[in-house]
Amino acid sequence: MKRKVIAITLTAMMAAGMLAGCGSSDSSSSSTADTTKEASATEADGSTDGDSTAAGGDFSGQIGVISREDGSGTRGAFIELFGVEEKNDAGEKVDNTTVDAQITNNTSVMMSTVAGNQHAIGYISLGSLNDEVKALKIDGAEASAENVENGSYKVSRPFNIVTKDGLSADAQDFMDYILSTDGQQVVSDDGYIAIKDTKAYEGNCSGEKVVVAGSSSVTPLMEKLKEAYTKVNSNANIEVQQSDSTTGITSASDGLCDIGMASRDLKDEEKSSGLTATVIATDGIAVIVNKENPTDGLTSDQVKSIYVGDTTDWADVK
Repeated sequence: MKRKVIAITLTAMMAAGMLAGCGSSDSSSSSTADTTKEASATEADGSTDGDSTAAGGDFSGQIGVISREDGSGTRGAFIELFGVEEKNDAGEKVDNTTVDAQITNNTSVMMSTVAGNQHAIGYISLGSLNDEVKALKIDGAEASAENVENGSYKVSRPFNIVTKDGLSADAQDFMDYILSTDGQQVVSDDGYIAIKDTKAYEGNCSGEKVVVAGSSSVTPLMEKLKEAYTKVNSNANIEVQQSDSTTGITSASDGLCDIGMASRDLKDEEKSSGLTATVIATDGIAVIVNKENPTDGLTSDQVKSIYVGDTTDWADVK
């Protein structure tokens, strides 16, 4: 009898234990499911607090300052417009670009360098801007041809062709085309500001070779003008050589090319050597950063501070 009672008691205890275990398992499964739902909701809304800081917080890191070479007209205009170039006590102009700046020798290298460095900053011809990099607003104005023309975007400079007396007939004819209504339509279509009061092109060429050399900023536009001119004059023989503004000006002066290209004005000593600069377009200078950089705009003073080396980290750009 005792054995029967003990057996019944043990059976009851085992059953109670099994029920308790089942209740615990159900509760655990419910808790896990709720936690999973909460995590999924968090991922859908965005990310954890730490991820949110990384994605949308302050941008930081050493600024990679990229500049152009000394002979570049774009560099000359940039340092003048942003006050990077200043006069010393002797009244001489001094380029205060930081010695830590990485130097590039043309527009395309500048763009690819900035595109490859998340913390880089550089500057290029506005007309050469593409979606490889991002142009910053300057003093609240977007870098666009429209804003250059209306004056709200003030970082602009002329594109010049440089010549001296004794220009060949075919070089003069190409120049006449550039300044004509037809040529200036090419300028406008390519995103630059055309000159006013133009006349229709009525010339022709004999097929004599014309060499045009200089600025890497002006070169893309000159290639477009060459292409359009050749369609009108199938026998045209135009050679465009890319270098920089100073080299183009010197080449025109020395007779190494017929027409020089410069993305800056002539200096007094260059004018005194018998050269003449003729404006063929107005172009903006775009301050560019990597597309991953969340910065949308800078003031002129901030750009100067970066380029003279006073501001060296993006976290300090306020």
